[in-house]
Amino acid sequence: MTKITRHLAAASALAVLGTSAMAENRIDRQLPSAPELAAYGDLAVGVRQLELTNPDQINILAIDPAADKPAEMPRYDRPLTVELWYPAAEGATGDTALTAYLRDGTTEVTLQGRALRDAAPAQPESAYPLVLISHGYPGNRFLLSHLAENLASKGYVVASIDHTDSTYRTQAAFGSTLVNRSLDQLFVLEEMAKMAESGEMAGLYDASNTGLIGYSMGGYGAIITAGGGVTETSVGYSWGAPHGTLGIHQAGSETHNNLPDERIKTAVAFGPWGMNTGFWDAEGLSGIRIPMLFLAGSQDDVSLYEKGIRAIWENASAGKGHALLTYMNAGHNAGAPMPAPEESFYFNEEKGFNISEHYTDAVWDTTRMNNIAQHFVTAWLDLHLKGEAAKGDYLDLVADSNAGTWSMNEDGTPKEDHSYWKGFAKGTAKGLMYEVKE
Repeated sequence: MTKITRHLAAASALAVLGTSAMAENRIDRQLPSAPELAAYGDLAVGVRQLELTNPDQINILAIDPAADKPAEMPRYDRPLTVELWYPAAEGATGDTALTAYLRDGTTEVTLQGRALRDAAPAQPESAYPLVLISHGYPGNRFLLSHLAENLASKGYVVASIDHTDSTYRTQAAFGSTLVNRSLDQLFVLEEMAKMAESGEMAGLYDASNTGLIGYSMGGYGAIITAGGGVTETSVGYSWGAPHGTLGIHQAGSETHNNLPDERIKTAVAFGPWGMNTGFWDAEGLSGIRIPMLFLAGSQDDVSLYEKGIRAIWENASAGKGHALLTYMNAGHNAGAPMPAPEESFYFNEEKGFNISEHYTDAVWDTTRMNNIAQHFVTAWLDLHLKGEAAKGDYLDLVADSNAGTWSMNEDGTPKEDHSYWKGFAKGTAKGLMYEVKE
Protein backbone atom coordinates (compact mmCIF):
# COMPACT_ATOMS: atom_id res chain seq x y z
CA MET A 1 0.00 0.00 0.00
CA THR A 2 1.53 3.31 -1.05
CA LYS A 3 1.89 6.33 1.20
CA ILE A 4 -0.65 8.25 -0.89
CA THR A 5 -3.13 5.37 -0.70
CA ARG A 6 -2.72 5.20 3.08
CA HIS A 7 -3.44 8.91 3.36
CA LEU A 8 -6.54 8.50 1.21
CA ALA A 9 -7.69 5.54 3.32
CA ALA A 10 -7.12 7.51 6.51
CA ALA A 11 -9.04 10.47 5.11
CA SER A 12 -11.88 8.16 4.12
CA ALA A 13 -11.96 6.67 7.60
CA LEU A 14 -12.10 10.12 9.18
CA ALA A 15 -14.92 11.09 6.87
CA VAL A 16 -16.85 7.99 7.87
CA LEU A 17 -16.25 8.58 11.57
CA GLY A 18 -17.27 12.19 11.17
CA THR A 19 -20.64 11.12 9.79
CA SER A 20 -21.15 8.12 12.08
CA ALA A 21 -23.63 10.05 14.19
CA MET A 22 -25.86 10.13 11.12
CA ALA A 23 -25.14 6.52 10.15
CA GLU A 24 -28.08 4.23 10.79
CA ASN A 25 -26.34 0.95 9.98
CA ARG A 26 -29.72 -0.66 9.44
CA ILE A 27 -29.93 -4.45 9.47
CA ASP A 28 -33.57 -4.58 8.31
CA ARG A 29 -33.10 -3.37 4.75
CA GLN A 30 -35.50 -4.65 2.09
CA LEU A 31 -34.86 -3.86 -1.57
CA PRO A 32 -37.69 -3.49 -4.11
CA SER A 33 -36.27 -6.64 -5.75
CA ALA A 34 -36.48 -8.68 -2.55
CA PRO A 35 -38.25 -12.02 -3.10
CA GLU A 36 -41.61 -12.55 -1.45
CA LEU A 37 -40.62 -14.44 1.70
CA ALA A 38 -37.86 -11.99 2.58
CA ALA A 39 -40.47 -9.53 3.86
CA TYR A 40 -40.73 -9.07 7.62
CA GLY A 41 -43.60 -10.85 9.35
CA ASP A 42 -46.44 -9.26 11.31
CA LEU A 43 -45.06 -9.92 14.79
CA ALA A 44 -43.32 -7.36 16.98
CA VAL A 45 -39.82 -8.48 17.95
CA GLY A 46 -37.97 -8.32 21.24
CA VAL A 47 -34.26 -8.85 21.87
CA ARG A 48 -32.23 -9.49 25.01
CA GLN A 49 -28.78 -10.66 26.06
CA LEU A 50 -28.10 -13.88 27.97
CA GLU A 51 -24.93 -14.84 29.82
CA LEU A 52 -24.40 -18.61 30.00
CA THR A 53 -21.62 -20.80 31.42
CA ASN A 54 -20.85 -24.32 30.27
CA PRO A 55 -19.12 -25.96 33.27
CA ASP A 56 -16.13 -28.30 33.29
CA GLN A 57 -15.08 -28.10 29.63
CA ILE A 58 -11.65 -28.98 28.25
CA ASN A 59 -9.57 -25.81 28.15
CA ILE A 60 -8.01 -26.15 24.71
CA LEU A 61 -6.05 -22.92 25.10
CA ALA A 62 -4.31 -24.25 28.22
CA ILE A 63 -2.88 -27.25 26.36
CA ASP A 64 0.62 -26.89 24.94
CA PRO A 65 0.62 -28.70 21.57
CA ALA A 66 4.43 -28.80 21.60
CA ALA A 67 4.64 -30.54 24.99
CA ASP A 68 3.78 -34.12 25.87
CA LYS A 69 0.11 -34.94 26.14
CA PRO A 70 -1.02 -34.14 29.71
CA ALA A 71 -2.20 -37.01 31.90
CA GLU A 72 -5.38 -35.04 32.53
CA MET A 73 -6.73 -32.36 30.28
CA PRO A 74 -7.06 -28.91 31.91
CA ARG A 75 -10.66 -27.87 32.37
CA TYR A 76 -12.60 -24.65 32.93
CA ASP A 77 -16.07 -23.17 33.00
CA ARG A 78 -16.68 -21.86 29.48
CA PRO A 79 -18.58 -18.54 29.21
CA LEU A 80 -20.96 -17.93 26.29
CA THR A 81 -22.94 -14.78 25.51
CA VAL A 82 -26.17 -15.23 23.56
CA GLU A 83 -28.38 -12.65 21.86
CA LEU A 84 -32.01 -13.74 21.84
CA TRP A 85 -34.55 -12.45 19.31
CA TYR A 86 -38.20 -13.42 19.93
CA PRO A 87 -41.81 -12.44 19.16
CA ALA A 88 -42.75 -9.67 21.58
CA ALA A 89 -46.01 -8.87 23.31
CA GLU A 90 -48.38 -6.58 21.44
CA GLY A 91 -47.73 -2.96 22.38
CA ALA A 92 -44.24 -3.70 23.73
CA THR A 93 -41.71 -0.88 23.77
CA GLY A 94 -37.91 -0.67 23.91
CA ASP A 95 -34.75 0.67 22.31
CA THR A 96 -34.13 -0.64 18.77
CA ALA A 97 -30.35 -0.11 18.80
CA LEU A 98 -27.80 -2.93 18.95
CA THR A 99 -24.23 -2.30 20.08
CA ALA A 100 -21.59 -4.44 18.41
CA TYR A 101 -17.89 -4.56 17.61
CA LEU A 102 -16.48 -4.54 14.09
CA ARG A 103 -14.12 -7.10 12.59
CA ASP A 104 -11.17 -5.01 13.85
CA GLY A 105 -12.14 -6.00 17.42
CA THR A 106 -11.79 -2.44 18.70
CA THR A 107 -14.41 -0.26 17.01
CA GLU A 108 -17.81 -0.32 18.69
CA VAL A 109 -20.75 0.62 16.48
CA THR A 110 -24.50 1.01 16.75
CA LEU A 111 -26.75 -1.08 14.54
CA GLN A 112 -30.40 -0.27 13.98
CA GLY A 113 -33.12 -2.85 13.55
CA ARG A 114 -36.74 -3.33 14.59
CA ALA A 115 -36.27 -5.48 17.70
CA LEU A 116 -37.16 -3.86 21.04
CA ARG A 117 -34.55 -4.27 23.78
CA ASP A 118 -35.82 -6.39 26.72
CA ALA A 119 -39.43 -6.24 25.50
CA ALA A 120 -41.94 -8.54 27.16
CA PRO A 121 -42.31 -11.79 25.20
CA ALA A 122 -45.53 -12.75 23.43
CA GLN A 123 -47.90 -15.30 24.89
CA PRO A 124 -48.75 -17.47 21.89
CA GLU A 125 -51.44 -20.13 21.76
CA SER A 126 -48.80 -22.61 20.61
CA ALA A 127 -45.05 -22.50 21.08
CA TYR A 128 -42.79 -21.16 18.34
CA PRO A 129 -39.90 -23.19 16.89
CA LEU A 130 -36.40 -22.42 18.18
CA VAL A 131 -33.48 -21.51 15.90
CA LEU A 132 -29.78 -21.41 16.88
CA ILE A 133 -27.29 -19.23 14.97
CA SER A 134 -23.54 -19.88 14.95
CA HIS A 135 -21.12 -17.31 13.46
CA GLY A 136 -17.79 -17.73 11.63
CA TYR A 137 -14.17 -17.49 12.79
CA PRO A 138 -13.88 -14.77 13.77
CA GLY A 139 -17.38 -13.31 14.06
CA ASN A 140 -19.94 -12.42 16.68
CA ARG A 141 -23.56 -12.92 17.57
CA PHE A 142 -24.64 -9.89 15.51
CA LEU A 143 -23.09 -10.95 12.20
CA LEU A 144 -26.33 -12.63 11.05
CA SER A 145 -28.60 -10.26 12.98
CA HIS A 146 -30.48 -9.34 9.80
CA LEU A 147 -31.64 -12.96 9.54
CA ALA A 148 -32.27 -13.45 13.26
CA GLU A 149 -34.56 -10.43 13.55
CA ASN A 150 -36.34 -11.27 10.29
CA LEU A 151 -37.13 -14.82 11.44
CA ALA A 152 -38.35 -13.65 14.85
CA SER A 153 -40.92 -11.43 13.16
CA LYS A 154 -42.32 -14.56 11.49
CA GLY A 155 -42.77 -16.65 14.61
CA TYR A 156 -39.37 -18.04 15.58
CA VAL A 157 -37.28 -17.63 18.71
CA VAL A 158 -33.66 -17.16 17.63
CA ALA A 159 -30.61 -17.62 19.86
CA SER A 160 -27.36 -16.31 18.31
CA ILE A 161 -24.16 -17.40 20.06
CA ASP A 162 -20.93 -15.54 20.77
CA HIS A 163 -18.46 -18.43 20.57
CA THR A 164 -15.66 -17.83 23.08
CA ASP A 165 -12.19 -17.85 21.44
CA SER A 166 -13.90 -17.17 18.07
CA THR A 167 -15.20 -13.60 18.35
CA TYR A 168 -13.50 -10.46 17.08
CA ARG A 169 -12.39 -9.63 20.63
CA THR A 170 -11.59 -13.15 21.87
CA GLN A 171 -10.07 -14.72 18.76
CA ALA A 172 -7.57 -17.35 19.91
CA ALA A 173 -6.05 -20.67 18.83
CA PHE A 174 -8.07 -22.34 16.07
CA GLY A 175 -8.15 -25.66 17.90
CA SER A 176 -10.67 -24.26 20.38
CA THR A 177 -13.07 -23.45 17.56
CA LEU A 178 -12.62 -26.89 15.99
CA VAL A 179 -13.48 -28.72 19.21
CA ASN A 180 -15.99 -26.38 20.83
CA ARG A 181 -18.20 -25.20 18.00
CA SER A 182 -20.68 -28.08 18.02
CA LEU A 183 -20.47 -28.44 21.81
CA ASP A 184 -21.44 -24.77 22.21
CA GLN A 185 -24.44 -25.24 19.92
CA LEU A 186 -25.77 -28.19 21.90
CA PHE A 187 -25.11 -26.58 25.28
CA VAL A 188 -27.09 -23.48 24.27
CA LEU A 189 -29.90 -25.74 23.07
CA GLU A 190 -30.02 -27.42 26.46
CA GLU A 191 -30.03 -24.10 28.33
CA MET A 192 -32.78 -22.79 26.07
CA ALA A 193 -34.80 -25.94 26.76
CA LYS A 194 -34.56 -25.23 30.50
CA MET A 195 -35.64 -21.61 30.01
CA ALA A 196 -38.71 -22.77 28.09
CA GLU A 197 -39.98 -24.70 31.11
CA SER A 198 -40.36 -21.86 33.60
CA GLY A 199 -40.05 -18.11 34.01
CA GLU A 200 -40.84 -15.36 31.56
CA MET A 201 -40.04 -17.46 28.49
CA ALA A 202 -42.16 -20.46 29.54
CA GLY A 203 -44.40 -21.57 26.69
CA LEU A 204 -42.90 -19.14 24.18
CA TYR A 205 -40.95 -21.73 22.17
CA ASP A 206 -40.50 -25.46 21.79
CA ALA A 207 -36.88 -26.54 22.09
CA SER A 208 -37.81 -30.02 20.84
CA ASN A 209 -38.48 -28.39 17.46
CA THR A 210 -35.20 -26.64 16.68
CA GLY A 211 -33.32 -25.53 13.58
CA LEU A 212 -29.60 -24.71 13.41
CA ILE A 213 -28.01 -22.04 11.18
CA GLY A 214 -24.24 -21.76 10.83
CA TYR A 215 -21.88 -19.62 8.75
CA SER A 216 -18.37 -20.74 7.76
CA MET A 217 -17.02 -22.32 10.98
CA GLY A 218 -20.56 -22.17 12.29
CA GLY A 219 -21.49 -24.26 9.24
CA TYR A 220 -18.63 -26.64 10.09
CA GLY A 221 -20.12 -26.99 13.56
CA ALA A 222 -23.62 -27.45 12.14
CA ILE A 223 -22.44 -30.38 10.03
CA ILE A 224 -20.95 -32.06 13.11
CA THR A 225 -24.09 -31.39 15.13
CA ALA A 226 -26.19 -32.80 12.29
CA GLY A 227 -24.20 -36.04 12.39
CA GLY A 228 -21.29 -35.46 10.03
CA GLY A 229 -18.07 -36.83 11.50
CA VAL A 230 -14.60 -35.46 10.78
CA THR A 231 -11.79 -37.53 9.29
CA GLU A 232 -9.05 -39.34 11.18
CA THR A 233 -6.53 -37.27 9.22
CA SER A 234 -7.96 -33.98 10.50
CA VAL A 235 -7.81 -35.20 14.09
CA GLY A 236 -4.05 -35.51 13.71
CA TYR A 237 -3.30 -32.13 12.13
CA SER A 238 -0.46 -30.41 13.97
CA TRP A 239 -2.09 -27.03 13.39
CA GLY A 240 -5.53 -28.19 14.51
CA ALA A 241 -6.81 -29.30 17.89
CA PRO A 242 -3.93 -30.39 20.17
CA HIS A 243 -3.24 -33.97 21.19
CA GLY A 244 -6.18 -35.55 19.40
CA THR A 245 -8.84 -33.55 21.23
CA LEU A 246 -10.86 -33.32 18.01
CA GLY A 247 -11.28 -37.09 18.17
CA ILE A 248 -14.57 -36.66 19.99
CA HIS A 249 -16.04 -35.59 16.62
CA GLN A 250 -14.37 -38.27 14.48
CA ALA A 251 -16.70 -40.27 12.26
CA GLY A 252 -17.49 -43.63 13.82
CA SER A 253 -16.36 -42.72 17.34
CA GLU A 254 -18.72 -43.43 20.20
CA THR A 255 -18.63 -39.80 21.33
CA HIS A 256 -19.64 -38.54 17.91
CA ASN A 257 -22.30 -41.19 17.39
CA ASN A 258 -23.90 -40.00 20.64
CA LEU A 259 -23.57 -36.29 19.81
CA PRO A 260 -26.50 -35.44 17.49
CA ASP A 261 -29.60 -34.26 19.32
CA GLU A 262 -33.00 -35.35 18.04
CA ARG A 263 -34.46 -31.99 19.02
CA ILE A 264 -32.62 -30.42 16.06
CA LYS A 265 -34.78 -31.18 13.02
CA THR A 266 -32.92 -29.34 10.26
CA ALA A 267 -29.85 -27.20 9.62
CA VAL A 268 -28.78 -24.40 7.28
CA ALA A 269 -25.09 -23.92 6.45
CA PHE A 270 -23.70 -20.79 4.77
CA GLY A 271 -20.28 -21.40 3.24
CA PRO A 272 -19.41 -24.34 5.54
CA TRP A 273 -15.67 -24.81 5.99
CA GLY A 274 -13.60 -27.97 6.12
CA MET A 275 -13.85 -29.98 2.90
CA ASN A 276 -11.09 -27.84 1.42
CA THR A 277 -8.67 -28.92 4.18
CA GLY A 278 -9.56 -32.59 4.57
CA PHE A 279 -11.95 -32.45 7.53
CA TRP A 280 -14.72 -34.22 5.62
CA ASP A 281 -15.01 -37.24 3.38
CA ALA A 282 -17.92 -39.23 1.97
CA GLU A 283 -18.00 -41.61 4.93
CA GLY A 284 -18.17 -38.84 7.51
CA LEU A 285 -20.75 -36.79 5.60
CA SER A 286 -22.98 -39.84 5.12
CA GLY A 287 -23.66 -39.58 8.85
CA ILE A 288 -25.74 -36.39 8.51
CA ARG A 289 -29.13 -37.30 9.96
CA ILE A 290 -31.30 -34.29 9.13
CA PRO A 291 -32.16 -32.35 5.95
CA MET A 292 -29.74 -29.48 5.31
CA LEU A 293 -29.82 -26.38 3.14
CA PHE A 294 -26.40 -25.20 1.96
CA LEU A 295 -25.81 -21.66 0.66
CA ALA A 296 -22.62 -20.85 -1.23
CA GLY A 297 -20.85 -18.42 -3.50
CA SER A 298 -19.43 -20.04 -6.63
CA GLN A 299 -16.20 -18.05 -6.16
CA ASP A 300 -15.71 -18.79 -2.44
CA ASP A 301 -11.95 -18.55 -1.82
CA VAL A 302 -12.17 -19.51 1.87
CA SER A 303 -14.20 -22.72 1.98
CA LEU A 304 -13.92 -23.22 -1.81
CA TYR A 305 -16.86 -24.19 -3.98
CA GLU A 306 -16.40 -27.19 -6.30
CA LYS A 307 -13.93 -28.90 -3.94
CA GLY A 308 -15.49 -27.39 -0.85
CA ILE A 309 -19.15 -26.56 -0.25
CA ARG A 310 -20.50 -28.24 -3.35
CA ALA A 311 -18.51 -31.38 -2.53
CA ILE A 312 -20.02 -31.39 0.97
CA TRP A 313 -23.52 -31.24 -0.52
CA GLU A 314 -22.74 -33.95 -3.07
CA ASN A 315 -21.37 -36.30 -0.38
CA ALA A 316 -24.01 -35.60 2.26
CA SER A 317 -26.26 -38.45 3.34
CA ALA A 318 -28.75 -39.76 0.79
CA GLY A 319 -32.51 -39.56 1.13
CA LYS A 320 -32.70 -36.29 3.12
CA GLY A 321 -33.38 -33.90 0.25
CA HIS A 322 -30.34 -31.71 0.97
CA ALA A 323 -30.44 -28.53 -1.11
CA LEU A 324 -27.73 -26.21 -2.44
CA LEU A 325 -28.38 -22.54 -3.26
CA THR A 326 -25.52 -20.97 -5.19
CA TYR A 327 -24.94 -17.26 -5.68
CA MET A 328 -23.07 -17.27 -9.00
CA ASN A 329 -19.77 -15.33 -8.87
CA ALA A 330 -20.20 -14.46 -5.17
CA GLY A 331 -17.48 -15.16 -2.62
CA HIS A 332 -17.40 -16.45 0.94
CA ASN A 333 -19.74 -13.70 2.21
CA ALA A 334 -22.68 -14.93 0.14
CA GLY A 335 -25.88 -14.23 2.05
CA ALA A 336 -24.68 -14.45 5.64
CA PRO A 337 -23.04 -11.22 6.93
CA MET A 338 -25.19 -8.18 7.68
CA PRO A 339 -24.67 -5.01 5.58
CA ALA A 340 -21.28 -3.48 6.33
CA PRO A 341 -21.52 -0.77 9.02
CA GLU A 342 -20.38 2.61 7.72
CA GLU A 343 -17.54 2.71 10.25
CA SER A 344 -16.04 -0.43 8.68
CA PHE A 345 -15.02 1.32 5.46
CA TYR A 346 -11.38 1.97 6.30
CA PHE A 347 -8.03 0.25 5.84
CA ASN A 348 -6.73 -1.27 9.06
CA GLU A 349 -2.93 -1.36 9.11
CA GLU A 350 -2.75 -4.09 11.77
CA LYS A 351 -5.16 -6.43 9.95
CA GLY A 352 -3.81 -5.53 6.53
CA PHE A 353 -7.17 -5.09 4.80
CA ASN A 354 -10.18 -2.81 4.58
CA ILE A 355 -12.49 -3.90 7.41
CA SER A 356 -15.57 -3.59 5.19
CA GLU A 357 -14.31 -6.59 3.19
CA HIS A 358 -15.40 -8.82 6.05
CA TYR A 359 -19.03 -8.01 5.23
CA THR A 360 -19.14 -7.22 1.51
CA ASP A 361 -18.85 -9.07 -1.79
CA ALA A 362 -16.90 -8.04 -4.88
CA VAL A 363 -19.89 -8.64 -7.18
CA TRP A 364 -23.15 -8.82 -5.23
CA ASP A 365 -24.93 -6.17 -3.18
CA THR A 366 -25.05 -7.38 0.43
CA THR A 367 -28.68 -6.41 1.03
CA ARG A 368 -29.69 -8.25 -2.13
CA MET A 369 -27.89 -11.37 -0.90
CA ASN A 370 -29.46 -11.00 2.56
CA ASN A 371 -32.97 -10.69 1.11
CA ILE A 372 -32.49 -13.84 -0.97
CA ALA A 373 -31.19 -15.70 2.09
CA GLN A 374 -34.14 -14.49 4.18
CA HIS A 375 -36.51 -15.78 1.49
CA PHE A 376 -34.98 -19.25 1.17
CA VAL A 377 -34.31 -19.79 4.87
CA THR A 378 -37.90 -18.79 5.67
CA ALA A 379 -39.25 -21.27 3.13
CA TRP A 380 -36.92 -24.01 4.39
CA LEU A 381 -37.66 -23.54 8.10
CA ASP A 382 -41.40 -23.06 7.57
CA LEU A 383 -41.43 -26.38 5.71
CA HIS A 384 -39.24 -28.36 8.12
CA LEU A 385 -40.12 -26.80 11.49
CA LYS A 386 -43.66 -25.53 11.02
CA GLY A 387 -44.83 -28.24 8.64
CA GLU A 388 -46.16 -25.72 6.11
CA ALA A 389 -46.24 -27.94 3.03
CA ALA A 390 -47.15 -25.03 0.76
CA LYS A 391 -43.74 -23.50 1.38
CA GLY A 392 -42.30 -26.43 -0.55
CA ASP A 393 -43.57 -24.69 -3.72
CA TYR A 394 -40.91 -22.01 -3.15
CA LEU A 395 -38.28 -24.76 -3.19
CA ASP A 396 -39.57 -26.67 -6.23
CA LEU A 397 -37.60 -24.78 -8.86
CA VAL A 398 -35.78 -25.14 -12.16
CA ALA A 399 -32.13 -25.39 -11.20
CA ASP A 400 -30.86 -22.34 -13.10
CA SER A 401 -32.75 -19.16 -12.21
CA ASN A 402 -31.73 -17.63 -15.55
CA ALA A 403 -33.53 -20.45 -17.37
CA GLY A 404 -36.91 -19.80 -15.75
CA THR A 405 -39.70 -18.70 -18.12
CA TRP A 406 -42.13 -15.93 -17.12
CA SER A 407 -45.50 -16.82 -18.65
CA MET A 408 -48.62 -15.42 -16.97
CA ASN A 409 -52.26 -14.98 -17.91
CA GLU A 410 -53.87 -11.54 -17.82
CA ASP A 411 -55.54 -12.41 -14.51
CA GLY A 412 -52.14 -13.05 -12.91
CA THR A 413 -52.34 -16.84 -12.89
CA PRO A 414 -49.44 -18.81 -14.35
CA LYS A 415 -49.65 -20.53 -17.70
CA GLU A 416 -48.56 -24.13 -18.15
CA ASP A 417 -45.13 -23.14 -19.37
CA HIS A 418 -44.46 -20.73 -16.49
CA SER A 419 -41.29 -21.89 -14.75
CA TYR A 420 -40.05 -18.68 -13.13
CA TRP A 421 -38.81 -19.01 -9.55
CA LYS A 422 -41.78 -18.71 -7.21
CA GLY A 423 -41.71 -15.61 -5.03
CA PHE A 424 -39.44 -13.65 -7.38
CA ALA A 425 -40.88 -10.74 -9.39
CA LYS A 426 -40.36 -10.75 -13.14
CA GLY A 427 -36.75 -10.02 -14.02
CA THR A 428 -35.37 -10.51 -10.49
CA ALA A 429 -34.49 -14.24 -10.42
CA LYS A 430 -31.01 -13.92 -11.88
CA GLY A 431 -27.56 -15.29 -11.12
CA LEU A 432 -28.68 -18.12 -8.86
CA MET A 433 -28.73 -21.93 -8.87
CA TYR A 434 -30.93 -24.13 -6.66
CA GLU A 435 -30.30 -27.87 -6.67
CA VAL A 436 -31.74 -30.69 -4.59
CA LYS A 437 -30.00 -33.96 -3.82
CA GLU A 438 -32.63 -36.70 -3.98
